[in-house]
Amino acid sequence: MNISLENQVAVVTGGSRGIDANVEKNMKNLLGILAVVCLGLVSFAAPAALLGAQQTSPPSSPPPLPSRISPKAQELLNHAIQALGGPAFLNFKSVSTTGRVFAFSNGRMAGVEPFQSAYEPPAKRRFKYGKGKPVTLINNGDQAWELDRYGQTHQLPEQVRQWKIANRFGLDNLLRSLIKEAGVLILDHGVDFVANQPAYVIDINDAQNVHIRLYLRKSNYLPLRVTYRVQNSITRDWDDYIDDYSNYQRFDGVMTPMNISRSLNGDRIGQVYRNKASYNATLPANYFEPSR
Repeated sequence: MNISLENQVAVVTGGSRGIDANVEKNMKNLLGILAVVCLGLVSFAAPAALLGAQQTSPPSSPPPLPSRISPKAQELLNHAIQALGGPAFLNFKSVSTTGRVFAFSNGRMAGVEPFQSAYEPPAKRRFKYGKGKPVTLINNGDQAWELDRYGQTHQLPEQVRQWKIANRFGLDNLLRSLIKEAGVLILDHGVDFVANQPAYVIDINDAQNVHIRLYLRKSNYLPLRVTYRVQNSITRDWDDYIDDYSNYQRFDGVMTPMNISRSLNGDRIGQVYRNKASYNATLPANYFEPSR
C-alpha cells in the first residue's frame, strides 16, 4: 500500500553530524516511506487521521457517497490481491524486514545504511538504521519518537507527515483499506508500459479527491508502480510521488517486493533493498514505545 529510510549517508559522510542539510532532508523523507515499502502493509487509515488537517472536510460537508468501482477494475484488484497472497496478504498481523536503504540528493547517491524494521497494523512501526550508533524511529498512531546517541526526542512534523502519507498510499493500505472507503471511485484505465513492461492501469480517486494510479504487471498482476499527488499543507504546493516495486519473493505466503524505489516531483529520493522478511512474528510487549 510514505510508503524515507535511513542514515545511509553516514557511510558516505562519516557520520550523521556531518550530513548535508539537503541530504538530511531527503533521508527524513525516505524514513517516512520505508515502513510502508517494507510491506508494513497498512490496513488502516481514516483519511483525516492519516493526512491531518490539510484534507479534513468542513463540518457542513455532506456525507461521502458509497465507494464506486467498475466491474473491470474490481476484477483486476481481485487478481492483484490474489497475486500478493490472498488471505495471507489481507490478514497478516505484523511484518519484520531487514536490508539496506539508499538515499539520493540532486540525482546522486548520498549514502547507504543497513536497517531493521518492524511494523504492526494499523499504525505502529519501529525502524532502526545505521551501524555503530544507530538511530531508531518509532511511530504509534499520532505519537512519534526518534532515539539516537544523544537521547530521545519527538520526530519532526515533516517526518511524521511523510510517514502518514506513505502509510496511506502504500500497497497495503491501497488494497486492504483505501479501496473500501466511502466516496472512493475506482475505474479501469486500460494498459500502459512501466519500465518497458505492459501493465494494467487502475485509476483511484479517494473522498479527498486525491488521484492515485495503480499499475499491475500484465503477466502476473503484481503491482509495479503506484503514483499519487498530495497537497503540502504548509506550502500549498502539490507533491507528485512515484513508488516502484520489483523483485517479488514469497515469505510466509505473502509476495513481498524486495526492491522499492521512491521519487518525489521527478527526483529519485530513495531506494530500499530488502534481504529478508517475516510475517506474524511475536513482538515484545511495548515494542512500539520509546522506553525499550
